[in-house]
Amino acid sequence: MANKYEIGQKVVIVPVKNRHASSRGVDIQLYAGEVGKVTDFYWISLDRGTKVFYTYTVRIKTGNKEIVVHEDELETCTV
Repeated sequence: MANKYEIGQKVVIVPVKNRHASSRGVDIQLYAGEVGKVTDFYWISLDRGTKVFYTYTVRIKTGNKEIVVHEDELETCTV
């Protein structure tokens, strides 16, 4: 499975609503709707490579801050 987003791509932070309550959920809510740019990505391979999960480092325009988000917490920015 290939990564969905590329370095330099503009994205929007969209927290997953069905995730269990955790301190991470509260943190990511602060950035909901923010536009940013992917600066790097990483993957974790499970089950001998049959399951691959991607995380992305995103530089948020507001406050010029970098955060790490899961692939399902991003959408392509169309603006």
